[in-house]
Amino acid sequence: MSGQSLLRNEALSVTALEELPTELFPPLFTAAFAGRHNEILKAMVQAWPFPCLPLGALMKEHQPRLETFQAALDGLDVLLAQEIRSRWWKLQVLDLRRNPEAAPPVRKRRRVEDAKVGPKQPWAPVEVLIDLCLKEGTPDQSLTYLLKKVKQRRGLLQLCCQKLKIFAMPMHNIKKILKMVQLESVQDLEVNCMWKLATLGRFAPHLGQMGSLRRLLLSHIHLTPQAPPGKEEYCHLQELYLDSISFLEGRLDQVLRCLKMPLETLSITNCLISESDLMHLSRCLSISQLKDLGLNGVNLTSMSSRPLQVLIERASATLQDLDLDECGIMDSQLCSGHSDTAAQTYMHLEHKPVSDSSVWVGKGKVSHSGWGRACVDASMDGVFEEMHPIELEM
Repeated sequence: MSGQSLLRNEALSVTALEELPTELFPPLFTAAFAGRHNEILKAMVQAWPFPCLPLGALMKEHQPRLETFQAALDGLDVLLAQEIRSRWWKLQVLDLRRNPEAAPPVRKRRRVEDAKVGPKQPWAPVEVLIDLCLKEGTPDQSLTYLLKKVKQRRGLLQLCCQKLKIFAMPMHNIKKILKMVQLESVQDLEVNCMWKLATLGRFAPHLGQMGSLRRLLLSHIHLTPQAPPGKEEYCHLQELYLDSISFLEGRLDQVLRCLKMPLETLSITNCLISESDLMHLSRCLSISQLKDLGLNGVNLTSMSSRPLQVLIERASATLQDLDLDECGIMDSQLCSGHSDTAAQTYMHLEHKPVSDSSVWVGKGKVSHSGWGRACVDASMDGVFEEMHPIELEM
């Protein structure tokens, strides 16, 4: 039977599809998806012969109607509702990311014969991979339908999100959605909200469950009286971005104590910090392996240059990018003092003098030739493998 004949046969059964050669599934599925043959699509999901179904890439290319997306999820729902699982069941991952850089890892699962699925069934759940962007506005019908299915098939359908962005959205809505997400799967989190610190405190329990978090960006969080920063610990965090955070001055040491492993990137932008904050930063064990350091828009003009020199010296063996834009740092502050290593680091920056005092506003690469490692704690065991999650907005 030709592909076109199959597409015309809306009553095509899952049993008939199981006889279809494996290599014909991807092109036939693509044609059914693009042509909105929803019943065939539903049947093909049930008979899908591969561990992963990359539905997100098709959604990006063909911009399906809601009914087509729902048909694919309905096919998965029929599969999960079966009391007897067929030996032909292969699907483990439904990938809804639109731009995945690599195929998702597939768990090793033992081969099973037909068996009843009881309350304590041994089957691994089907994972749904998605990158979420939560913001105010008209509810996303596709996401709403997906969350409904995840709730209905609790334990059998797991929502995994590597990259999570949160913009202005009521906290109760955020918590309602995150209840459906496997929070240990989150590796990249951006919070771009005009939150008060107390609101961030309400979000903190979710943050504490993100044990795989590698990149964290907090933007526009504001201090309220008698609301101290949280005490969560981030064991895998590699990249930390703090932008326009009003509570940071005098409290940077509390943030740094949450870090348990070396950072690769630290960016503090448009924040007020004190000289004691800079001193704590220069002594922090987690900065000794920095690749990127940014203090953009942080006013350092009234501070001693020594903490900054120590900070650069400690990271000089690994530092590749240094951003001191709009910090008001002068040549005399950067290159004088006790640290030859820090001075050499500064001199290798690409900079632009904007006045007779040669204020450094530069951003450039750091050269390491002939420089030794300074002040690196012997207990540091290296850095984590770099991750690059990709965003999908449902």
